[in-house]
This record gives sequence, C-alpha cells and structure tokens, in this order.
Amino acid sequence: MSDQQPQEANVPHEEVRSITEEESARRMPGRPPLILPGYTYRSLTEQISSIVLGRTPLGWWAGAFFLFLIVMIFLYAVGYLFYTGVGIWGVNIPIAWGFAIVDFVWWIGIGHAGTLISAILLLMYQSWRTSINRIAEAMTLFAISQAAMFPILHLGRPWLFYWLIPYPSTMNVWPQFRSSLTWDVFAITTYFIVSLIFWYMGALPDFGTMRDRAKRRIPQVLFGIVALGWRGSIKHWRNYQMAYLIIAALATPLVVSVHSVVSLDFTISIVPGWHSTIFPPYFVAGALLSGFAMVLTLVIPIRSFYRLHGLITDRYIENMARWMLVTALVVDYSYATELFMSWYSGDVFEEYMSITRMFGAYWWVWWSVMMCNVVVPQALWFRGVRRNVMAVFFVAMFINVGMWIERFMIIVVSLSRDFLPSSWEQYAGTVWDWATFIGTLGVFAWLMFLFVRLVPMISMSESKELLSEQELTAGTHA
Repeated sequence: MSDQQPQEANVPHEEVRSITEEESARRMPGRPPLILPGYTYRSLTEQISSIVLGRTPLGWWAGAFFLFLIVMIFLYAVGYLFYTGVGIWGVNIPIAWGFAIVDFVWWIGIGHAGTLISAILLLMYQSWRTSINRIAEAMTLFAISQAAMFPILHLGRPWLFYWLIPYPSTMNVWPQFRSSLTWDVFAITTYFIVSLIFWYMGALPDFGTMRDRAKRRIPQVLFGIVALGWRGSIKHWRNYQMAYLIIAALATPLVVSVHSVVSLDFTISIVPGWHSTIFPPYFVAGALLSGFAMVLTLVIPIRSFYRLHGLITDRYIENMARWMLVTALVVDYSYATELFMSWYSGDVFEEYMSITRMFGAYWWVWWSVMMCNVVVPQALWFRGVRRNVMAVFFVAMFINVGMWIERFMIIVVSLSRDFLPSSWEQYAGTVWDWATFIGTLGVFAWLMFLFVRLVPMISMSESKELLSEQELTAGTHA
C-alpha cells in the first residue's frame, strides 16, 4: 500500500486529540474510532517507523540499563544454581515442584494467550486487533522463552536436557514418554515455532516498508534480508493474506491443545487438588486472562511513552478490558466448579484440600487469589472504570499477581498436604527462587525493550487498511 496521499501532514499527538473531541463524534456518531481522525498514510507510517529508524530516547537507554542489571542478577542466580544444584531452592519432600514449576506454568500461560488473542481476532475479522496484535505476538515469543528455561533449570542435571528430546541414540535410550517433562518439551517447541512463523508472517510487509524507508546502510541490509524480497505486488498480497489466515487457523487449536497438555501434567496424578477433569479448560481460561492482563500491562506504558494515543486509542483499552472481564468470569466459574465438585464428589481428601486452601497454613494464598482474580475484575463491569486507562492498568496488574499466586496455590499448597500426615511439609522460596523469578521478569522486559526499538511495534500495513475503512465509514455518515 502506498504511503502517498494528498494530505501529507504529520499530525502531532496534541492535534490528533483535539480532532478527536470535535470530529470523531460527527464522523462516527456513538462509536469512538480505532485510529484518531487526522492521520494519513504517510503520517501513520512516519510515526511508527520513526520509533525504529529515529534517535533512541534517553528514557529507553535508562530503562534498558536498569533491566540489564536485573538480567545480570538472573544470570548470576542461574550460574550459582548450575554450580551448586537445586538445593539452593526451597524445594523439599513432598514439595519437589516449587517456584520453578510455578514460574513455568505462569509464563507458559502468558505465552499461550498472545498468539491465541491475535489469531482468534484475525479469524473473526476484528479490526481492533490492529494496533495490539504485534505486541501480543512478541509477548508470546518472549514469555515462551522464559517458560522454556524452567523445565531445564529444575532437572538437577541440566546438562543432560537433550535426553528429553527423541534424538537418534546409538544405545537405544529413548525419552520416557510417560514423563510430563517430555510432553512439555514437545508442547513448548511446537508452539514456539508456530508462534514465530505467525509473528514473522504478519510483520513481512512492514519489513519491506522499513527497508525502503531506511537511510543508513545497515538497516537497509538487515530489513532487506528479513523482507524476503517483498515488493507489495498483487501476487505478494494475495499469497500473504492466504498464508496469514492459514497459519492463524492452525495456531488457534494448537494453543488450546498445547495448554491442555500442560494441565495434564497435573491431572494424570492422584494428588488431591490436581486430579480433576476441569483442568484443561480451566488452564486455557486462565491463560487467556493472564494474557489479556499482560498485554494491557505492556500496551498502556508503551503508548504513553511513545505518545501513540492516536493509534492505540482508548477504544482498544476498553475492548481489552471487556475481554479481560469475560475471561475473569470464566476463571471465577472454574473456581466455583472446583469447590462444588470437591464437596459433591464425597472424596474426603478433596474436601480437606479445599478447606486447607481456605483456612490452612496457606490461607493467605487462597484469599489473595479470590481478591485479585475474582473481586478486583468485577470493577470492569462499570463503563467509567473500563474507560479509565490507569484503572484498567491497575486491574491488569492485580490479575497478573493473582494468576501467579493461583499457580502457587495449585502446585505448592496441593503438594504440601499429601495423603499421609507424616509427609506434610511447608515450603517457602529462598532468595535464589526470588532472584530467578525476578530475573525472568527482567529478561522478558529487556526483550520487549529491544523489540519496540528494532521492529515496528504496530502493523503499518493493517493500520492503513483500517484507516481506509474508517475513511469510508466517515464518508458514509457524512
């Protein structure tokens, strides 16, 4: 799509907001626009591409340096773990799965949501995915990379991680396919490859645009390589749109199946609190909730720092808040079903586990989950809260914390009370557990910093299509 159009003014952020207040209601009555009036193809391309091709803001360097220090903490914690062993963590018997698996399930849930959100909205032809889909897809790749580390870190002998992969072994020693670790390897590898292809396919037209707009030789060469000869011909667009939809159609069921496999790590056991058929849909719903929350946690600061209010409008935030409320209600229903079935089943061990979660040694965990994932999201019923960006941001932060605590409740609290009272034990993460977890947050955020600096964070090609649709709609109302 060409960058040329009769109006070529680069509309500043303040002017766009004033146009919104005066023109938006007249052009699209009763419905705020996804892209603020006043943008042209050229001004839209310039605003997005300038973030990558322009000068790096001082605030970006400060944030990247701070996150780099956290990455160093993570590397030191992992290095000390490899040198000393998993004994530096707080794991014990029977709680052999501590922070490592809690973090793994939390990150894999966030990772599964990004591509699922983008793929489903693409298949449903939802235009409001345009400005957030690439951030969500990048979030997926970086979250999966964090999750993929934990099955290796908690092995005890991480240098033998390749035993989990079905490689040609001359000694005929094959992986134990009854082990959930082997399932995780297949699930993570498959999903990461599909997500990477889906993200790359969506960014292909923009790589061609960045190659043509770059002034320096190095960006021209790099974007030229990843653009794969993209020229924007009719043949290119036809093949691109067909391939993009096919990959989205493949990614959607894959996400559901892969996260269901992760939940089977727990349901195949007989541990009270795990042995439940509700876990597969329960885990998928939780992944969507944590994914929507993490996308909002990333999108809101990014749009504020780079002044992208004209492209990531309040309507995007409100729509995301609506979906976050819907997924929160599904998760709340799962909580209620789990409690009901523990009573209705008549299993004394399941009943005791439910009572222990609420009033036992880890009572604060259960009540924190209820507060963060059940009570706080109910504020999104109110339009005033959904349209208050800071309120939505804080609700998303509560959900992020609540979903991590929920994983702690599922894993640690369930293992702390075995069938035999002689096997009961308490668990608390050590400083090395916290350093590893906080370090992964730093690695994730640092990768996001690199992403917004090196790759167009908003799809320029899809934004231009949306801009064209809005102009047609505005002309119809006029």
